[in-house]
Amino acid sequence: MQLVVARIGRAHGIKGEVTVEVRTDEPELRLAPGAVLATEPSSVGPLTIATGRVHSGRLLLRFEGVADRTAAEALRNTLLIAEVDPEEVPEDPEEFYDHQLIDLDVVTRDGTEIGRISEISHLPYQDLLVVQRPDGSEVLIPFVSEIVPEIDLEEQRAVVDPPPGLLDDSQAEIASSRGDS
Repeated sequence: MQLVVARIGRAHGIKGEVTVEVRTDEPELRLAPGAVLATEPSSVGPLTIATGRVHSGRLLLRFEGVADRTAAEALRNTLLIAEVDPEEVPEDPEEFYDHQLIDLDVVTRDGTEIGRISEISHLPYQDLLVVQRPDGSEVLIPFVSEIVPEIDLEEQRAVVDPPPGLLDDSQAEIASSRGDS
């Protein structure tokens, strides 16, 4: 099974390094020197990681055969894809691979059906579950423990405890920045 583990950002310096947006909870395993990664678009790869280091809180990678800034800049926005055994699970029981979550039924604590997870959207600060509702519409649910308290892989369901307004706009609470006078 293939998993997207990073997206290449801009070139850094003149020796072929690039910044990467990490999309794995195991970068030390998936993005280690010597790792060979498939790419999207596939015409760019496969790429072999030559070196990796952290600079100012960002991961910088250099790939074999990419020796200058021009070559590094040509890789921008390329997705890096690792081959993973489908039976492999993350070490932390509170972590999940995207393929484990896709197609889970989503229900509220009281059993009300919300829909089915169609994809995971990885944003810089948190992930979102993209849930396809039975009527064909979509709802985005922040993948945080306060809102998604339970993932049951055996039962193939995700239990959500949504705040008012997340699933139904008519229940939204309006917050005002003005004080009551």
